[in-house]
Amino acid sequence: MHRWKRSLALPVTMVAIALGFLVSLQAHTQKNVSAAEQISAERLTQMKSVLANSQAQNAQLQKEHQNLLTELDTARKKVGTDPQVLDRLKQLQILEGTQAVEGPGIQISIDDRGKNTIFPVSTEDITRMVNTLKFAGAEAISVNGQRIVSTTAIVLSGSSTILINQVPINRAEGVPYELDAIGDPDTLLDYFSKVEAPTLKQNGLIVSITRKTLTIPSFKGSYTFKYAKPIVP
Repeated sequence: MHRWKRSLALPVTMVAIALGFLVSLQAHTQKNVSAAEQISAERLTQMKSVLANSQAQNAQLQKEHQNLLTELDTARKKVGTDPQVLDRLKQLQILEGTQAVEGPGIQISIDDRGKNTIFPVSTEDITRMVNTLKFAGAEAISVNGQRIVSTTAIVLSGSSTILINQVPINRAEGVPYELDAIGDPDTLLDYFSKVEAPTLKQNGLIVSITRKTLTIPSFKGSYTFKYAKPIVP
């Protein structure tokens, strides 16, 4: 009888240890899931706030754009050599992205080719990052040399080629993404490092942000209006 009990002691002990490990693992897993859910909820709330503010800022920019267009139309009816008129014209060109600009800002490099990459950069990622930079006060933005303007479309062609302004900015095997933004460097860096960088890094991407003086090219496309016509008073 004692020999029988001794023969069962080891298996019973092993089962007890295994059960204890499973219970501990389940508790730890549940803790991680709860933490992830909390982070996701905070992230969603934060992005909703960014989106709402971006929409408000876009509406204000459109209003300013329309005011400048009105002033330009009035100016064209006057002598075109007036310094104030020319200055206004430059402002309009900068706003429309048809004028190359330079100034202080940040340069963001994102590499999704590493072995730790979980999700590569998508069109949604680029759109979100551009909107965050706009919300942070960026006055001019480019992605891999393509100027972001009011008509810019960021879309996927095929299975992996990303187009900006109808121009491919990557190859099938992927290239690093470079976002240039002119504005207050501290504000831009603070917003991007807190709102965008954490998620990108969680997806295994390599992200670096540098303060520097930038030159952002002009928009190489053209504005074509088939349906919108100016209202003649």
